Parts: sequence; structure tokens; C-alpha cells
Amino acid sequence: MGIIITYLLIFTISILLIPFFKVREKGIITIIAVIMSACISGYIALRALIGETIEITFSGTIITGEIPIRIDALSAWFILVINFTIITGALYGLQYMKSYKEQSSNISLHCIAYLGIQSMLTLICTIQNSIVFLFAWEIMALSSFILIIFEHYKQDCIKAGINYLIQAHVAIVFLYIGFIWVASRTNSFDFNSITEFSTSISLPTSLALFLCFFIAFAIKAGFVPFHTWLPYAHPAAPAHISGVMSGVIIKIGIYGILRMILLIKTDYILAGFIILFISVISGVYGVMLAILQHNLKKLLAYHSIENIGIIGIGIGLGTIGIGTNNFLLATLGFGGGMLHVLNHSLFKSLLFYGAGNVYQTTHTMNIEHLGGLVKRMPHSSLLFLVASLAICGLPPFNGFISEFLIYSGLFKGMNNGGVFSSIPIMLTVFGLAIIGGLALLCFTKAFSSVFLGTSRHLTSHQPSEATIGKLIPMYLVMGLIVIIGLFPAFFLQLLSEPLKLFTNKLPLSPINQQGFKTLTHLTDTMEYIGWSAIGFILLSVLIFFIRKKIITKKSVSISTTWGCAYVGDTSKMQYTASSFVRTYRKMAEPFFSIHKKKKEIKKIFPDKAWHETHPYDKAEQLFIDIPLKHMKYFFGKFRFLQNGNPQFYILYGVIFIVLILGVPYLYDVLKSCIEFLNNL
Repeated sequence: MGIIITYLLIFTISILLIPFFKVREKGIITIIAVIMSACISGYIALRALIGETIEITFSGTIITGEIPIRIDALSAWFILVINFTIITGALYGLQYMKSYKEQSSNISLHCIAYLGIQSMLTLICTIQNSIVFLFAWEIMALSSFILIIFEHYKQDCIKAGINYLIQAHVAIVFLYIGFIWVASRTNSFDFNSITEFSTSISLPTSLALFLCFFIAFAIKAGFVPFHTWLPYAHPAAPAHISGVMSGVIIKIGIYGILRMILLIKTDYILAGFIILFISVISGVYGVMLAILQHNLKKLLAYHSIENIGIIGIGIGLGTIGIGTNNFLLATLGFGGGMLHVLNHSLFKSLLFYGAGNVYQTTHTMNIEHLGGLVKRMPHSSLLFLVASLAICGLPPFNGFISEFLIYSGLFKGMNNGGVFSSIPIMLTVFGLAIIGGLALLCFTKAFSSVFLGTSRHLTSHQPSEATIGKLIPMYLVMGLIVIIGLFPAFFLQLLSEPLKLFTNKLPLSPINQQGFKTLTHLTDTMEYIGWSAIGFILLSVLIFFIRKKIITKKSVSISTTWGCAYVGDTSKMQYTASSFVRTYRKMAEPFFSIHKKKKEIKKIFPDKAWHETHPYDKAEQLFIDIPLKHMKYFFGKFRFLQNGNPQFYILYGVIFIVLILGVPYLYDVLKSCIEFLNNL
């Protein structure tokens, strides 16, 4: 109890102090508060992660009833993931926000919202009273909105923030429906009543309840087709907020789905296949659209959708494992999914921080205008490259470990399942392979277009490396990426208690006992692959070093690239980001809305020619644009009511008052007539 009060005091005092200090002190106070809060919640989480369930119950009010705070291993895992990314985001943001130091009031609100995000994410992971949960969810949504619209003087930023806020409240509507449904039948707001209610109803009804919660949390997580807010919010926010949003804020949707799998007793096999289907679509669709993007942060945003799909594949497999009493499938699925929650929070936040470095030195996110930054920004280039390799699932980095677990679960699912279950799992394997291949294409394009070659656009100043204050948190993230890739056994051991929450109720059959040996073998295999990859990298470095030593003894001449006798600007004679993926774009055109603008090359010596492609999300067109168009058309029919005539407005008021007063009277009259007729 004392620890919780201390946590609340730190949060309250920090918020009260921030407005009264100078800009630099605001950031320092925020970092101190973030680290202290993370230490307190992290201490409790570590206790829960080793198997201790912590429960504290507050008396609450007449409306809420008792308010239980329960911290189990699942809550602990997400709290630790949240804390690490929040800390690195705050450290990076302290340096990033120096460019906005003249906006004192704006930064005050930004810092307060950042602390609000941290506290509300932690509260959501621990609170198990539906009313307080909704209260925390609402504050989280509003805090995220404030963080997104930091540059509110930009029209696109405001549009992205409003879009996010509206869709966040659509999610809240589904949460309301689910919680009210349970509370109306159980007369309780405790999460345990969800389990009681789901066991007392039929499987189709419990599945409907699960899907209600799943849609709410899927909107927050960014599953297709509930993803349309995400590609706008991430690019609009400052770089450290984009990293935190992609790293942990959307993961709270994953936490909600996992929590509901634990609470709701339903048809796990059918629920698992539904999650699997949506996840594969999300992964493939997200990466396909990411390749076509010209804005670096928007490209990374679509990759968040792709990785949410990968996490969802793991969760779907684990849910099927529960339904089929398959310990190994449940462990590999949930283990791979939860580990990818951590892994994605690391490499995606690192990628957004790298994008922030690029933006602040070049003042553009247009990949077509970048190039050659590796010579000017060697540290940022290395960090971005490591994160790119990790997100592609290549060893010896962390993305390989979680994806290897999910792949292993898919193959075990095919081996142990029947014909009807093996076919969708086999299609999932193909989907995951497509995701991996397209991710390689996308980040080859992104890294090479941004950091390699020569600059494709003239800038008013020379780009320079980011400050040491930005690089330190980035190297911390990179260090953990490499550690997970080389020592996966330690992190899988940390996941043992969260996994027991899902697998403890499975019968310990001979097949499940064999699963323990299989897990040990998989861990050894992953470590062997990781260290082999390290050996290959060191060998490559050694060869490069020997080559460099040999070359230094010879005279080297540096000149411009041969332009095939063309004496024009050689910077134009290199691949652009669009030309690099042109073949893919032409293949993908039937699946997306790609608008083209071009001026054909005419004459022998053309004055000017260009070719532009602008991809548009077809899912957004189908599920957002078209319904909004019909809605505007429908409400447009009633535009005559708003005619600017005060007399009509007075008439509307009179009609409203008459209806308010008259309807109850008419109801009483009608009721009396019915009673009179019944008496006859």
C-alpha cells in the first residue's frame, strides 16, 4: 500500500512542479519522475514475475464497488516492457525537444501528458475494476492525443490527432458494451465476474463477448481493418512519442486481448483461428503498404501494423493450443507473441529515434530527398541498420528469436493437427514467410535510400550526427536487442511465469511432457544460430580490416561515379526509393489505390520531367471514406434546418419543450386507456 501511495505522490508532485520551471528543468523533472516511477512499479513487477501474485483491494465508492489491484506475471511482463521504452523515450526526448525550447507552455503540457501516459499504462495493467479501467483508458487516450498534436500549428498534425481520438473512442464504446453486458448480469465490476459470466453462458455467447472486447483492443493495437488511425498518428507525433506509441501504447491492446483470453472461457479453437486470420491479414497488408511509402515515419508506422500481425499470429497459435490441450503449441505461440511484444518495442522505438535524428538534421522525412547520410551520421546509420536487421528477423538480433518461436509453433501445429486445422496453419506459415521477405525488401529500400548513395536533394546546410544525449538511449536499446538475440534462454525463463497462466490448466499428457524437452532443444538451437551469426559478422569485419590495411599501402584516387559519358548531375543517376521497388509496385497495384502524377519525357532534350506515385490505403477507403461520404450525404438532407433564421431556432426550442413535457403526459394517458380497456 505504501509503495502505491509513493507512486501516486511522485506523479502528483511532478505534475504540479513542471509548469513552474524553465524548459530544461521541465525535461529533467520529467525524467526523474519517469525513472522513479519505473523503479517502484518495476520492483513490484519483478516480484510478480517470479511467481508472487500481488493483490490490494481499495474500498472504492458506491458506484464502483471494491477496486482490486492485481499484479500477476502477465501484468508484470507488460509493466517492465512499458518502463524500459518510456525511460529511453524520455531520455531521447530531452534532447529532441531542445529544438522547441521556445514553446514553454507547450512543453509543460507535453511533459504532463507523458507522465500521464506512463501512469495510465501501468494502471491499466494492474487495475481489475471495469469502471476504473475505463477511466484510466480514457485518460490514456486523451494523453496520447495531447502528445500527438504537439505541433498543433500544423494542419496535418491536428487532423491526425482528431482521427486518433475519434477511433480511440470507438474502441471505448466496445469496451463499454462488454463491461456493461457483464455488469448487468453479475452486478459486479470486478474482472473476476467476467470469468463467472462466461462460464454461465453458451459458447457462442461467450465468443460474442470475447469478440466485443477483441475489437476494442484490436483498434488500439492496430490490427487490420482497425488500423487506419495509426499511419497518421505516428508520423505526426515527435520522434520519441512515435517510438513510445509504437513500442508500448499500441501494445496495451495486446495486453487487453491476452487478459481477456485468461478471463473469458469460450471456444478457444475458433477464437484462435479468428485471431490467426486477422493477424495474417494485418501482417501481410501492413508490410505491403509499408514498401510503397515515401515518408520514413509512415513507412515505420505500417511496419507497426505488420509486427502487430506477427504478435497476433503467436497469440492465435497459443489460443488454439489451449483449445486443443497442446502444451507445446500454447507455449510457443504465447511465448513467441509476448517476446515479440518486447522485441518490437525495442527495435521499433530505435527506428523511430533514428528517424528523428534524420529529421532534425535534414528537416524532411521524404525518403526520395535523402541519401548519403552514412558518411555524415555514422552512429545513427549503424543503429538504424541494427534495428532494420532485427525487424527483418535476422540473427543474431532479437527479432529472430521471437519469430523462430512462432515459426516452430506453426510447424508443430501442422504436425499435431488434423487436416482441417493444418491447412490454415500452413497458409499462416506462407503468410509469415511473405511478411519476412517483404520486410527485407522494405528495409533494404529504406536504409539504402536514406543512408547510402549520395544526397538526392540540395539542402541549405550539411547534415550532422546527433548529439551524444540522443545516442546514449539508442545504444542502450541496441544493446538489449543484441543481448536478447545471443542469450534467449534468460528471457524465455523470465516468460515462464506469464506462460504458466495460460498453460497451467492444460493436462500434463505424455505429449505435453515431451514439449519441455522440445523447448530446451529450441533454445539451444537459437543460441547456436545467434553465435554463428556473430562469428560470421566478426569474420566479415576481419576481412574488411585486412582489405583496408592492404589498400592503405596503395595510392587511391577518389572521383565521381562514371556516368556513361553523361556529364550531368550524377546524384540523379542512382536508384530512388520508388525506382528501387518499381517492379513490386506494379505487382501490388491491383491491391491498393495508387495515384500517379507524371510528365512524360518529350523531345531529345526535355526541359522537365517527373513521375510520382501516391499510395492510398484501400481499407481506409472502404471502411472510413465511403461510410463517411454516405453519412455526409444523409445529414446533408437536413441542412435546411440550419437556415440562419432565429425564428426557426425559437420554433425548434418550443417543439423540443413541448415534446419533453407532452410525451410523459401522453404516456400516462395511453397507459390509463389500456388499463380501462383491460378492465372492460
